[in-house]
Amino acid sequence: GAFGGFGTTTTTAGPAFSFSAPTNTGTSGLFGATQNKGFGFGTSFGTGAGTGLGSGLGTGLGFGGFGTQQQQTTLGSGLFSQPAQTPAQSNQLINTASALSAPTLLGDERDAILAKWNQLQAFWGTGKGYFNNNIAPVEFTQENPFCRFKAVGYSLMPNNKDEDGLVVLVFNRKEVDIRSQQQQLVESLHKILGGNQTLTVNVEGVKTMPDDQTEVIIYVVERSPNGTSRRVPATTLSAHFEQANIKSSLQQLGVSLSMTRTELSPAQVKQLLQNPPAGVDPIIWEQAKVDNPDPDKLIPVPMVGFKELLRRLKVQDQMTKQHQTRLDIISEDISELQKNQTTTMAKIAQYKRKLMALSHRTLQVLIKQEIQRKSGYAIQADEEQLRVQLDTIQCELNAPTQFKGRLNELMSQIRMQNHFGAVRAEERYYIDADLLREIKQHLKQQQEGLSHLISIIKDDLEDIKLIEHGLNETIPIRGGVFS
Repeated sequence: GAFGGFGTTTTTAGPAFSFSAPTNTGTSGLFGATQNKGFGFGTSFGTGAGTGLGSGLGTGLGFGGFGTQQQQTTLGSGLFSQPAQTPAQSNQLINTASALSAPTLLGDERDAILAKWNQLQAFWGTGKGYFNNNIAPVEFTQENPFCRFKAVGYSLMPNNKDEDGLVVLVFNRKEVDIRSQQQQLVESLHKILGGNQTLTVNVEGVKTMPDDQTEVIIYVVERSPNGTSRRVPATTLSAHFEQANIKSSLQQLGVSLSMTRTELSPAQVKQLLQNPPAGVDPIIWEQAKVDNPDPDKLIPVPMVGFKELLRRLKVQDQMTKQHQTRLDIISEDISELQKNQTTTMAKIAQYKRKLMALSHRTLQVLIKQEIQRKSGYAIQADEEQLRVQLDTIQCELNAPTQFKGRLNELMSQIRMQNHFGAVRAEERYYIDADLLREIKQHLKQQQEGLSHLISIIKDDLEDIKLIEHGLNETIPIRGGVFS
C-alpha cells in the first residue's frame, strides 16, 4: 500500500484500472456483483487483513486498517482521541477520514482516484463516499467540515422581552390574502387556543416574505377575574403551539413555522459565539466575530449552500423594497408638511397685517374717547410735560442735520440710484443669434443691391458722356456743310 502500516499487512492485488472487464480476486464487488463489465472499478475493491493497532495501523492505501469495527473503535479512542465525542461521532469522523484519504476497496492505484472523487464530493457537500466493502458509505452533506460552499453572514438580534409575548407565525400565503382575512385568522387562532373568553389574540404586525410567504407577529392577552390583564409569555405560547395536535391545526391554517421573538440572554450569546456551528471552520468563525460591524446588535450566522445564500438574497431584496416603500411614505409626508408650512406662514403674515390694522383702529378709538373724556378740562401738568416732550422730539426730527435731513439725503440717493439703474437697464440689450444672423443677411442683401445700382448708374453716366462727346463732334461738321 501507499502507507503500508506499522505491522504486517497482506493485500490481494487486483487488476489495474482499465476499461476492460476485470476479473474477481476474492470477495464480491462494491455493489454486490461478482463481475463488472465495461467501465468500472473492477470487482472486489481490495481486501485487507489488519492486525489491530498493537501490531500495525492497518492495511491498504493511506491509513488503511478500517476494515473491521474493532479497528475503528481502537483508532477512535487512540489516534483521534476526543473525550467529548460519542462513539458514533468518533466513528463518523474516522469513516470520513478514511473515505477522503485511504479508501481500501481496490487495493491498488485506483483507490487514490476514488479518494480524490470522495474529496470532490465532500467539497460539493453531496454524494456518498465509498471506502470499504464491510462498512456503509459516508453520506456527504453541506454540514461536513470540507464543504466549500459556506460563508458567514450577520443577522439582527431581536430586542423583545419574553414578557412581551411576541410569537412569529410564517404562513404559506400571500400578504394580501392574510390582510383580507385577518379577522378570520384571529378567530381561528382563538379557537385553537381553546376559545377561552379570558384570552384575546392580537396581531402585532404583518410582513411579506420571499416565495409568497407572510410573517405574522401575534401576542395573546390574558384577563384575570379581578380586571387586570397581562400578556402570555412568548415561551409559554410557543410551547403550546409546538404540541402535536395544536401544530397540526396550525398547519391546516397554512402555518409552516412558529418561533418566539425574544432577545438572547448574555449567556446564550456567549455560548453561541464560543461554539462554532457544525461544519464551520473555527478560524473562519473567529474571523467572523472579529469582523462583526456591530457586536451589540448583530450576531454571526452560517450560510451553507447556494439555497441559503439565495434565501438571504431574497430576504435582503424584500427588506430593501420595504425600506424604499417607507422612504416614499416619509417623502410624501414631508411634502405635505412643507405645503402645510407654506400655508401656515401665509396665514401668519395675513394675521399680522390684520393685527396691525386692528391696533391702529383701536388706537384711533382710544384717542377719540380720551378727547371726549378730557373735553372741558384744563390741560394738566403731566399733559403739558408730555406736550413739551413731543415738541422737543418734533424739533429734533425737523433739524437739518438730524434725522429728517439724513432721511431726505438717503431718499435722494435712492432716487438717483433708481434713475441710473433704469438708464443702465435701458442701455443693456441683447439680440438673439438667429435674429442677428437675419439682420446681417438683410444688410448684406441691401449692400449688394446698392452696389449693383451704383454700377448701373456708373454705366449710364459713361454712356451719357459718350453721347455728349459724339454730339459735340457732330455739330461743327454739320455747320461746315450747310454754311
